[in-house]
Amino acid sequence: MSSPKIIFLATAPFAVPSLKLLAKSDYCPLAVVTRPDRPSGRGKKFLSPPVKKTAAELGLEVLQPKGKEELYWVVEQAHPDIIINVAYGMILPARILEHPVLGCVNVHPSLLPNYRGAAPVRRAIMAGEQVTGVSVMYMAEEMDAGDIILQEQVLIAEEETYGMLHDRLAQVGAELLQQALNLLQQGIAPRIPQEEEKATYAPPLAPEDEILDWSQTAEAIYNQVRGMEPSPGVYTWFSGKRLKLRKVIPVHKPGQKQGDKSPLCSETGQHVPGTVCWIEKDNFLVAAGQGYLKITELQPEGKKRISAGDFLRGYNLQVGDTLG
Repeated sequence: MSSPKIIFLATAPFAVPSLKLLAKSDYCPLAVVTRPDRPSGRGKKFLSPPVKKTAAELGLEVLQPKGKEELYWVVEQAHPDIIINVAYGMILPARILEHPVLGCVNVHPSLLPNYRGAAPVRRAIMAGEQVTGVSVMYMAEEMDAGDIILQEQVLIAEEETYGMLHDRLAQVGAELLQQALNLLQQGIAPRIPQEEEKATYAPPLAPEDEILDWSQTAEAIYNQVRGMEPSPGVYTWFSGKRLKLRKVIPVHKPGQKQGDKSPLCSETGQHVPGTVCWIEKDNFLVAAGQGYLKITELQPEGKKRISAGDFLRGYNLQVGDTLG
């Protein structure tokens, strides 16, 4: 059985493990299609998508159509048997989806129909989920709504950040994609309809997702910080400047040294959210709407990440100060 002709559509880092695995298999793509280079940062320097660099290193042809019309032309010229989409960043029109004889396949980092959309990994962590996964599906015109070919469940570790989970899911997705391609090649790939009534959505990040709200529970803030690491991070305010919290630990009730009568660390925990209520050598506690956050790593505005101990030695933080 001859290998199918494949075009690989991808842009984001999530797609890199899939591309590397395909490149050394019977499913090596004819070409890698990625989004155009875009200006970034203050200097507006043009940066290439991560997939472009990987494809070049693998010796694969790279194409960067500027829109749906150019993409359709690429597909029409190549006549692929399969189109693979892994974080390409564009909803494909019907005339592209209907072109390949074996279909268009998408790899999505959630257990669909849960967390359809742009930010499934972050939103799952921020919601405090303990389980997520990867779905390989046939593409449909509606976002992430196609029939499922394969799914694999993945447990979310208690302290896992977005960056950690993203990388694990990317590897799982690469292996699951290859299994799905084997089924397609043999003509035995299933089509499992999604339960539309159970669909949930994972909208892209918004500026407010970066702002820490101390009235939330310590657990909710902890999940928010994990979901925004390593970038862009979550910030509060201290002395009129942004202060990113890079590593925190939720605490239900702080310890209290014998004889310490500080009202800011009372047994009832009645503190104004955002109040610094306990300082030790290498960490400090801040009251949340419910519970406390032990701060162990921070990033002052315009500075590098530092430990809470270094922050306490360099900044005049006192019990009773308020963040936010």
